Amino acid sequence: MKKTAIVVGAGIVGLATAKALANNGYKVTVLEKTEKAVGASIRNFGMVWPIGQPDGELYQLAKKSASVWKNICDGMGMWFNQSGSLHVAYSKEEWIVLNELLVQFEKEGRPVSLLTPSQIAVKFPHVKQAQLMGGLYSSDEMIVDPRIAVANVSEYLKEFSAVEFLWNHTVQEVGNGYVKSGHLVLNADKIFVCSGPDIETLFPAEFNALPIVKCKLQMMRMVMPIHRSISTSVCGGLSLLHYNSFKQAPSLPLLREKISAEMPEYIQYGIHVMVSQHEAGELTVGDSHEYGFTFDPFDQQHINDLILSYLNRFMNAESWQLKATWNGVYPKMTDGSSWYFSEPINDVYILNGLGGAGMTLSFGVAEKMVEEVI
Repeated sequence: MKKTAIVVGAGIVGLATAKALANNGYKVTVLEKTEKAVGASIRNFGMVWPIGQPDGELYQLAKKSASVWKNICDGMGMWFNQSGSLHVAYSKEEWIVLNELLVQFEKEGRPVSLLTPSQIAVKFPHVKQAQLMGGLYSSDEMIVDPRIAVANVSEYLKEFSAVEFLWNHTVQEVGNGYVKSGHLVLNADKIFVCSGPDIETLFPAEFNALPIVKCKLQMMRMVMPIHRSISTSVCGGLSLLHYNSFKQAPSLPLLREKISAEMPEYIQYGIHVMVSQHEAGELTVGDSHEYGFTFDPFDQQHINDLILSYLNRFMNAESWQLKATWNGVYPKMTDGSSWYFSEPINDVYILNGLGGAGMTLSFGVAEKMVEEVI
């Protein structure tokens, strides 16, 4: 008889886990409390972002995930863009950090190069030239539209892996070999709980003991008056403070000191500004990072104004029109871990806490964790 598995949660972590289980011969059922995925998995840039992951296992997991994304996109006829990424420098401190990162990344074998302002002007004309010192380009990164992509992953798993989805099924209890959703009791050999920011609802004691916090981010969608391509995802100097892979730059503390002194509100709200572009030409802009466990449900206009002000420092975005704003919440480990994985009950596993790297790491991490326990 075929082995069975249940996955709780149809966000990107749950979908990646379902795929890994199906690849290993399990008959998989996914339960999701809403009628479609509406959480952090669709409220992001759509960036698959290896450059943000440090060398070694995490970078390789990001590359693995990117490969899986491409296979799914090809299988579903879904748009994606191997856009690469461009980090731009407008101060000497930022430029020094980019030069240091080039040396380190080249040692790691990453596909990176430094571009001069004139090269950027030709390739990426939407980047502002005034005071531009140059940029670090990487070809690793890709973009999907998360609003479409996450739904298409569900369809892909149904079609190609015979994964069953039970939407509008809130799970109230998980035990050894079973889950309960209302009057429905489902049994399985293994159960994986991938419930994102609802992590505490099924295992509150486990959650209370974790080094974990939740993060609220604010983002925006914009459009150009006339649709044009920005050709790559672009990041300002604030992003150099955000990703773990950049911490190896010796001069990064000097850059952090400068930004902390000159832009304290950006540090206070954890703002770094990036822009990605999807198939229809819409531009996703963000974001901020507020940490806690209970958040005001409303967006703060002041935070969005800070994001837009910084965006206009490095992009010719003055004519872009605001189309939508939103916020999302995800759990993040506070002990430096890149995810959380445990077995609170025999053959019941929790996979969570990928922070803001769910789109980048989920397929690689889920494959690794599933293969360790089956």
